[in-house]
Amino acid sequence: MRRINIEGVDLEVACHPGDPHREPLVFLHEGLGSVAMWPQRGRDWPRELCERTGRAGWVYSRRGYGGSDPVPDVRGPSRIEGFWHVGRHEVDYMHREARDVLPRLLAALDIRRPVLIGHSDGGTIALLHATQHPVAACVVMAPHVFVEEMTIQAIDTARQQYLDHQSPGSLRERLSRYHHDVDNAFWQWNDIWLSESFRSFDIRQECAAIQAPVLAIQGIDDPYGSLRQVEDIRQHLPAAELLVLDQCGHSPHRDQPDRLTDAVAEFLAGV
Repeated sequence: MRRINIEGVDLEVACHPGDPHREPLVFLHEGLGSVAMWPQRGRDWPRELCERTGRAGWVYSRRGYGGSDPVPDVRGPSRIEGFWHVGRHEVDYMHREARDVLPRLLAALDIRRPVLIGHSDGGTIALLHATQHPVAACVVMAPHVFVEEMTIQAIDTARQQYLDHQSPGSLRERLSRYHHDVDNAFWQWNDIWLSESFRSFDIRQECAAIQAPVLAIQGIDDPYGSLRQVEDIRQHLPAAELLVLDQCGHSPHRDQPDRLTDAVAEFLAGV
């Protein structure tokens, strides 16, 4: 594990070795994820995918997640302090991550054309980055390209579970294993998604600008999003490949890791 300083803020970064002559994989975590949260149920899926494809892989925690520096005043007034946005997130928070923060991190790692592997919010960030920056390919798992009512309901349920501190094995207790400041991680995600202003979030038209190959993956049992998420990606980006997984919820790399690895390795074989 190492730390990369981006405009005065330290982000934790981990690396899996691979062929230095091939475009590396860069993993972008979900809305409550971190470097430490990728390995689950005895499997380290990023490492397995790197070994299967022969590519190096980089995993990092966004600001406020895992061991990265926190977002100051995370539930306070939204504002800009120097390079960084602080306080409560605004509707464009994933745009900022994709088009401001990620390019600086890639430059610090000397990565010019990554293969982006994004999950949930990370998938959305991957798509947004690819609309304006060179990438070798995008693999997006359970991405959010517009806001569905089922997503809001699931996130509201998560909020209720997080506030229920008294239950053994509560959501807050479980998440605290993966984040140095668990409240910073949870509220920066939950507050913006449940805000009225975020209902207008929609990047479907923007996806049409992507030039790189895209593989969009959705679990049939995902409570956070329907098949329309990936179907609408292909509507605006006809060359995108879709993979729908049965017996799979919001996290394909946990629910169907072997099928996912096979599909992603096959997709990347031509990249």
